[in-house]
Order: sequence, then C-alpha cells, then structure tokens
Amino acid sequence: MTLRYALIGAGMMGQEHIRNVALLEGVEMAAIADPDEGMRAAALALAGPTCQAFADAREMLAATRPDAILIASPNHLHAPTLAEILPAYDVPILCEKPLAISPEDCRQVLTAAEGRQAPVWVAMEYRYMPPIARLIEEVRVGTAGRLHMLSIREHRFPFLPKVGDWNRFNAQTGGTMVEKCCHFFDLMRLILRAEPMRIYASAGQNVNHLEERYDGQTPDILDNAFVTVDFEGGARAMLDLCMFAEGSTWQEVVSATGDRARIDAMIPGPGRFAAPGQERTARIAISDRATRTERIEEVEVDPTVLAAGDHHGATFYQHQKFREIVARGGVPEVGLADGLASVVMGAAAEQSARTGRAIAMTDGWEVGCPRS
Repeated sequence: MTLRYALIGAGMMGQEHIRNVALLEGVEMAAIADPDEGMRAAALALAGPTCQAFADAREMLAATRPDAILIASPNHLHAPTLAEILPAYDVPILCEKPLAISPEDCRQVLTAAEGRQAPVWVAMEYRYMPPIARLIEEVRVGTAGRLHMLSIREHRFPFLPKVGDWNRFNAQTGGTMVEKCCHFFDLMRLILRAEPMRIYASAGQNVNHLEERYDGQTPDILDNAFVTVDFEGGARAMLDLCMFAEGSTWQEVVSATGDRARIDAMIPGPGRFAAPGQERTARIAISDRATRTERIEEVEVDPTVLAAGDHHGATFYQHQKFREIVARGGVPEVGLADGLASVVMGAAAEQSARTGRAIAMTDGWEVGCPRS
C-alpha cells in the first residue's frame, strides 16, 4: 500500500519535503497546495506527473483525502491552518516549526487538537542531524556523566529570500528567537531533560536587511544574539547565534559538558552555500577528563540524503520516523507540547532581548507541558 501525502505550502521548505519524501519507499506526494503559481509549478516539477496541484488547501484536502498532511506554509499561517484542519481531518499531520508564532496561538492549537486520535508531529529537524543524534545518544548512555553545561552555536548565512519575503518581519515569523531558534530551545530541553527557569538574551539587528524596504517598512528581525538559560536542577545552556557568518566551516557546534567528559557535534553548512560548493563531513569529538584525551570521528551521511535538503540529512531521517507512525500508528517523537515549549522559550528570549531584562519562566511564561 502506498501512503499518499498532501503538502500545504510549496515554497523552499515545502520543496525540501518533496525531495525527501521521494526518497522514502511506499510514500508518494499525491497533492500540493500553494497560492503562488510559481511555487506550485516548481513543486509540481519535483513531485512528478501523478501529483495534483491546487491553489487552495481546502479544495486540495476535500478532493484528495490524503493519508497524511504536511504543513510548510509561512509561520503566521500555521495556527489558522491547524485550527481548520485538526477537527476536520483525523490523519497524521507533520507541521513545520515553529508550531505558531506566539505561545497563545500554540495553546489554541493544543485545544483544537483535543480529542483527536491521529498524531501531530512538529518538525524539529535538528534533533535528527546525524551528529546531533549521536551526541544525544552519547549523553543518554552516560559518556559525559552528569551534564552541567550545554552550548549551541549557529554561525550561518542570513535569512533566505522567500515569497514576498514574509520572513523579514516579526509579525509574520514570531521573531528570530522563535522562527530560527525554536530548534535550539527544543534541543536544550531534550538534551538536558529539564525545564527552563530563567532566560536572558542580548541581541540585535546589526548587519542584515537594513537597506531593504517593504511598503516603506524596514525588516525588524534580529540577526545575532547570545542567550543564556538556567534550567531546573542547576544545569545551564547558552545559545550563540550569528546570521552574518557565511565563511564558517562549522555552521552548528553543539557542546554538552558533564563531570566526565565534553561531547561536541560539529555540523557544516549546506554545500550549496560553501566554497567550492561541495558537501563537507560532520564530526563528533569526545574529550575525556580521566584520560585527558580527545577522540574525533567523522559522521558520514548518505550523499543522496544530503543533496535532498539544507539540514544535513535531518529532514529525511525525520520523515523516516514520521512514515512509521503514519503506517503503523504511535506517538510522535516531537509533539504539540514540545512545539509549545520551544515557542514559549523563543518568545521569552525575544522579550528579554528587547527589554534588557531576564525573564523568569513564571507568571504567564510557563512552558506548561511535559517533555518528550
């Protein structure tokens, strides 16, 4: 039996989903919906002749009745789209991050999902980058001992052009700390297995998009930040974000430090943005305190999987796991509660950056959900 997926939102990320779904056995992209004619045409060329294209998602879902729905529309459309389809289509849904652009919108989504049987998976792809997955595995088996510090650095290129450049404004993205950094706040909770108590962010918009104008408005998204998070149990985490560092060899470096060892996962940026345009191999390093030695290993990823997207294979490995619950049922590894938690942390970091004050995760900022 072939599982039939329908995609809402056929832009850059939607097309990455199409390429990765094409690598799965027993799955086809049966239909796509996007109001932009150019995006529909590009996505249809990737999906193949058996895929149907629609300008309207309601029309698509009514006509095709798919086995699963993928949502990759602009951030501000996630909540209204989910509010409409959650009660009407009890099939598995994979929704791109962030779940919504505000904690309030996320909580409304959770309310709309009450009573559903089919799962909703929030697409936190970074969990599935092979070097980060390996770091998580090493932490789980105790290689680092008890964790006390976690640092995540992402030094990369600016936000890419999107249809209408919707990603230039906080009102449509939730802000950089939500749009981009929800991935990292999700990783912090996952790796530390704890909930945040306090968040402080120092951030700015210093380089990117300053000369751009849209209907007379200047983009207001942050392009660099330091964020520190105190967690229950005493562990602390730090995020170092810079979105004008295209020359970096390692786009992401995740370091988990415990009382036994430090574990580093080092991930290069997409090959298409690198000179001379070739994919590079990720690494993991384990620095042991007892022996005072460092062991470095390369983490290989199938070149076909790397070529299917910009997330170092993560989208494909996520889709493998999502396919299993579509076919056999089960609980998503990244659920609605995780989507809410990452947005709450991102919104708190945005608030901290703009007020200069640390945000205590109480008095309306509670994560308020269990960990996966």
